[in-house]
Amino acid sequence: MRIAMFTEVFLPKIDGVVTRVLRTLDELSAMGHDVLVFAPGSPPPVYAGFDIVKVRSVGFRPWYPEIKVGLPTPKIAEQMIAFRPEVVHAVNPAWLAAYGVLSAKRRDIPLLASYHTQLASYTKDLHLSWLAGTADRWTTTLHNRAEVNLCTSPQMVAAAIAGGVNDVDLWPKAVDTVTYHPGARTKRMRRRLTDSHPDMPLVIYVGRLSNEKNLDDLLPVVHQMPDVRFAFVGSGPARESLESAFSGTNTVFTGYLRGHELAEAYASADVFCFPSTTETLGLAGLEAMASGVPVIGADAGGIPHLFDDRIQGFLVPPHDPFEFATKLRMLVDDPQLRRRMAQAARAEAERLSWRSATEALVGYYELAIERHALRHEKS
Repeated sequence: MRIAMFTEVFLPKIDGVVTRVLRTLDELSAMGHDVLVFAPGSPPPVYAGFDIVKVRSVGFRPWYPEIKVGLPTPKIAEQMIAFRPEVVHAVNPAWLAAYGVLSAKRRDIPLLASYHTQLASYTKDLHLSWLAGTADRWTTTLHNRAEVNLCTSPQMVAAAIAGGVNDVDLWPKAVDTVTYHPGARTKRMRRRLTDSHPDMPLVIYVGRLSNEKNLDDLLPVVHQMPDVRFAFVGSGPARESLESAFSGTNTVFTGYLRGHELAEAYASADVFCFPSTTETLGLAGLEAMASGVPVIGADAGGIPHLFDDRIQGFLVPPHDPFEFATKLRMLVDDPQLRRRMAQAARAEAERLSWRSATEALVGYYELAIERHALRHEKS
């Protein structure tokens, strides 16, 4: 199958959406499909044997300089026409991927769109709340041009349907259980993340350091637990303010880690904390589970889809530092409970392969093509 993919984010940026796109491309390549990827920023020219078309872009300053907004040009249309895709996949359409939506409709190509970010929620966190209504309407309009819309958790499927999006289904969750596994734990990384206090309990967060992640909810927890070390792995527009807020506490900020170092970081922790209320899935939580680390997460967005409360971790009310601290204390003080949840987390992760998730995606590509043909027959 020939697939034209438009994505709002790609390498060298690292986040959950990029990870899903990369692992999907790996599997599509192994399965013998052909993909042409359009991406903003400074992507590599080739990934997994597929050409990556670099699209001219500008930084989303001053609100989120890490985000590169792709600017459509005639060259994009020319390259897509030459590629002759059987289906277009718009990943999180907002700017560049929105052009992919419009281009597919203009050229009468079957379209699948996937929903990965609560755009309206992000506008509020970036102090652009006056754009929230427009963002909601824009998102709904774009997705309703697609034959198939995919969300990454049942909660987001329900939210998309409630928001007026049609033809919505679930893109199954998946995680890399080879890279992320309990055996990646190292004494070296443990010392680094605990600031040379490896015998103290270690709580980790991995992901973007930005307002929508609600990381400031953990500050009272840190203050309540001086016998616990905390590590924030990642970076983003809120890093400077978070480092200032957590200054003087038992907290380490590492910046971005990649590859084996990231796997070591996950596996070297005792607990993973996920206070974000805007996750459409929360891939970092799955990677922590694959690493044999129990998760404490906000009972919001896609996080409840990651694990079973009290089995692989704990769900707590959003923005409730007291409950975060209570559940964390339970895990810190009870090694047997922590070990049982860690084993259950790893077992759950082992059921979730990228191959099965990508096979499901290809099935949805085929469904988009079928629906497209059927609509032509009816018109």
